[in-house]
Amino acid sequence: MARNLDITALRSFVAVADCGGVTRAAGYLNLTQSAVSMQLKRLEESLDSHLLDRSARTIALTASGEQLLSYARRMLELNDEVYGRLTAQEYEGEIVLGVPHDIVYPSIPQVLQQFHANFPRMRVNLVSSYTLKLKEMFARGEADLIMTTEDGLDAGGETIAELPLVWIGAIGGSAWRQRPLRLAFEHKCVFRKGVQEALDRAGIPWEMGIESDQTRTIEASVSADLAVHAILEGSTPPQTEPIHHGGALPELAHKKINLYASDLMKGEAETTLRDLIRNAYSYRTGARLAAQ
Repeated sequence: MARNLDITALRSFVAVADCGGVTRAAGYLNLTQSAVSMQLKRLEESLDSHLLDRSARTIALTASGEQLLSYARRMLELNDEVYGRLTAQEYEGEIVLGVPHDIVYPSIPQVLQQFHANFPRMRVNLVSSYTLKLKEMFARGEADLIMTTEDGLDAGGETIAELPLVWIGAIGGSAWRQRPLRLAFEHKCVFRKGVQEALDRAGIPWEMGIESDQTRTIEASVSADLAVHAILEGSTPPQTEPIHHGGALPELAHKKINLYASDLMKGEAETTLRDLIRNAYSYRTGARLAAQ
């Protein structure tokens, strides 16, 4: 007798594997943690196999889970392709989405993947730049939907998350101990001035060690332990880590992640994209509060 795998449960399983845990996967899927856990339990029972190793602090895949993950990705890809070809033909077009480069990861790739699965004929043109430039584009009608990192909120926008800035440096680095403190920032970074003012108030001498218009240059310099940087909590780039300075550096301000949508963003696809972004980033605030 043929038995069928539950596509919904497979989608939850892949999300847990990609997100590194049930809590983040639930936020990504817009489901409750209990719903995701139940789907994983049913999947394991249907296969009579343990797929996740829950013995450590972070969830890892068992050997059976690693084997299933490859199959699951292929099954979901085929499922989404069939669904996209045979349904939702009326949803076609392009949405220009602007996102500051320092908050693209980890949420935006997951948002775009889920949106494409639901609306495969809708193209999302992702523009990554500084908050000031994105707001200028939005004002000229060159972007349909933008995200910003700001202290306040302009008319017509909504705050979807509020997170603290944290100091980051090279993994195991010591640049944060040097005085004057060497900073690495893009020329137009909106965090730059506030960080400098926080150091001035704390009486800590500093200098601009690295300046560039390219985010990758800043990240490479910080990962090489040439300077330190500040970024929103949860957005730490690879090869860097939050600095556990024990009070040697000042605490930094909180920043708002805001969302601005054009008046034309009223269709089902547009509303879905807004909701996916809203859920992905508001989850980060909720997860932080739950951890406190």
